[in-house]
Amino acid sequence: MQLRLLEYLVALARERHFARAAEACHVSQPTLSAGLVALEEELGKRLVDRERRFIGLTAAGEAVLPWAQQVIAACRGLSAAASETKGALRGELRLGSIPAALPVAGEFARALARLHPAVKLSIRSCTSREIAHGLAAFELDAGVTYTAHEPPPHVIAVPLYEERMHFVTRDDGRVPASIGWAEAMAQRLCLLHQGMQNRRILDAWLAERGLSAHPCATADSYVALLALVGAGYCATIMPDSYVPLLSPWARAIPFDEPMPPSPIGLVVSERAPLGPLASAALVTAERMRTG
Repeated sequence: MQLRLLEYLVALARERHFARAAEACHVSQPTLSAGLVALEEELGKRLVDRERRFIGLTAAGEAVLPWAQQVIAACRGLSAAASETKGALRGELRLGSIPAALPVAGEFARALARLHPAVKLSIRSCTSREIAHGLAAFELDAGVTYTAHEPPPHVIAVPLYEERMHFVTRDDGRVPASIGWAEAMAQRLCLLHQGMQNRRILDAWLAERGLSAHPCATADSYVALLALVGAGYCATIMPDSYVPLLSPWARAIPFDEPMPPSPIGLVVSERAPLGPLASAALVTAERMRTG
């Protein structure tokens, strides 16, 4: 059985679109379709439900998918393990990070390069749920996410830091030293959407105080929120990890009653054997934590 054919099936299950799956595999759509037919013939089962477009995987396809993911991951780990015996770990470390933790990506990349200069780093901005799914589906080697709020299951975690929230607004020369939650909720706000865990943590905190947020705009990235704040459209609430990156026109204001800090850490799937790249991510996170 050719590994490439399994990669076609996994890509199609992920992309749910023939053209996008072919693009992800760097082949033409006819090549991908022919490969899937060859895989079906080899297994003696129809794996893909399709007419002129992708409809879904058949029951057999769903049953085969996790095995295909494991085989691909095992082969990837095999190649990385072989490279280690030659003196230098090689490969691409796929790291998923919640938006709140993206500012620490530079520190992680620097620490990884010191330990494994031949390893390439691929960083994806993901929700916490996407990280959990990506780890389980062998699509990520590691993730940086919340470890106390809705922690991903079956992972090994290394604590990195604790997140604290600030009210961020454009500096108009009348910025207070601190702000209350009721006062903040009365402002014109832009926030992350409710599919983001940071927003769910914020909403739960507000609900405990009889408050709720009604933003005039939502986004899935802090870059977008800062663009709105910079335009004078609204204010926002964001983690202190972004405070050093704020432009001169922005001011981060602490809250009168700070939210409890949210632990953030690096996580990898708890499986054996642990892949060399996942192991490298864990060691890198430990080095970051201990300095």
